[in-house]
Amino acid sequence: MLDFSLPQKIAIWALPVLFAITVHEVAHGYVARRLGDRTAQMLGRLTLNPLKHIDPIGTVLVPLVMLLLPGGFLFGWAKPVPVDYRNLGNPKRDMAIVAAAGPLSNLVMAIGWVLLLRLSVAFLNTLPWAAQPLFFMAQAGVAINLILMVLNLVPVPPLDGGRVLTGILPNRQAARFAALEPYGLMIVLALLMTGVLGRLLQPAIGLLNEILLTLVGLGGSA
Repeated sequence: MLDFSLPQKIAIWALPVLFAITVHEVAHGYVARRLGDRTAQMLGRLTLNPLKHIDPIGTVLVPLVMLLLPGGFLFGWAKPVPVDYRNLGNPKRDMAIVAAAGPLSNLVMAIGWVLLLRLSVAFLNTLPWAAQPLFFMAQAGVAINLILMVLNLVPVPPLDGGRVLTGILPNRQAARFAALEPYGLMIVLALLMTGVLGRLLQPAIGLLNEILLTLVGLGGSA
């Protein structure tokens, strides 16, 4: 993207980030409800109202700091939707399905944003006042959703990928792996702050971005 000022960056990224994080969490709660756990619903978390999901640090402060950093790897999180595994029919398997719902929702949203990106390109010359803001916001929407999808698939608990792997592993190995969860976030933050996480994930994010752009006829141009 171009070298935007901080207010311009906030205007472009705010809606895509809030929407991406909110829908990600609601997807966990919705799938959990379908599998027998209504905890999120009873606590009012099955809503697209972002105020119910915002974490002051993870949803506001951290992404804002990342936007201030030149070439920073955008990163953030919302308040996790509560899931009580005891209400699930097959807790080990179903928790893996619930975890996978978040990254899958980000993939669906990335596809939606890339379609809006294609639409904006079609109107850049005839309706630039509407198409240009949509163009930059759609780029941000694709980017943040691919980042959240790939990041959450990293097989480190408590990330979704870690919980999916826990559901796949045999019981003994799953229990040992799940014991890493108290340290997982510290591991991810350390990798993030050292730049290692960005370098590891960028190739996958870039490849997925190019695939989506190619599917809508924008490969190599947006």
